[in-house]
Amino acid sequence: MDSEILQFLAAPFAASLILTGIHAYLGVHVVERGVIFVDLSLAQIAALGSTIALLLPLTDGDPHSPAVYWISLLFTFIGAAIFSTIRSKKARIPQEAIIGISYAVASAAAILAMSKATSESEHLKDMLVGNILAVSWPEVLKTAALYAAVGAFHYVFRKPFLAISTNHDEAEAAGLNVRFWDFLFYASFGFVVTSSVSIAGVLLVFCYLIVPSVAAMLYSQHIGRRLAIGWSMGTIVSALGIYLSVRLDLPTGATMVCTFGLVLILMALAKPFIIRA
Repeated sequence: MDSEILQFLAAPFAASLILTGIHAYLGVHVVERGVIFVDLSLAQIAALGSTIALLLPLTDGDPHSPAVYWISLLFTFIGAAIFSTIRSKKARIPQEAIIGISYAVASAAAILAMSKATSESEHLKDMLVGNILAVSWPEVLKTAALYAAVGAFHYVFRKPFLAISTNHDEAEAAGLNVRFWDFLFYASFGFVVTSSVSIAGVLLVFCYLIVPSVAAMLYSQHIGRRLAIGWSMGTIVSALGIYLSVRLDLPTGATMVCTFGLVLILMALAKPFIIRA
């Protein structure tokens, strides 16, 4: 590849590294909590918020209006509040079932709202599919700053977050306000998802969140090692996926998703030949 192509791909690759950093970490929590599809659900709730925002006079139908982002984020926080209140050892309905229902209802509501915002429906498609090649350096720097703040927040409060994710009942018995910390987790998680899907789309964000964490679990149960494996895998897949999409002239997002799947299969097949950490 010549220098012009490499220069063009620099910003998308930088964005993919940022996505790897934050989502591989959050993925550890999501997998431990057993709420695998919370990413898809919160992303769809955010999309519903965007759709409704486009119908309001204050946005003037402009998908790039700041009001669209903030209303979308508000809907995500509402979803976070719901998910944080339904997790309990006494609950008869599994949390994952509520998450799935929320996804279905938000999807249907977004379709209904989209029918009233036909002129801007393309924006909603972009939000769900994404186009990481279109990301600019200002977007990369803004996203890096926002996710650094989220990362710092999670680092400061890492003990209660990890305690609740790894052993919910024990954390509750120890006196932690589980619902409060759950809300903070889902709110910060929703903030990241809302920002990420506009860059990479729901499918790719889901892969960044789940696949590195699942692959890491094949080789270690230690949180630190799982993070190291997840970050390494995400970086390699990002570089390989972007390279293959350019070399083979394929859609970047779909190519990266398939690359994630292929690398996960290869790691699973290689496991018997590698000493478990």
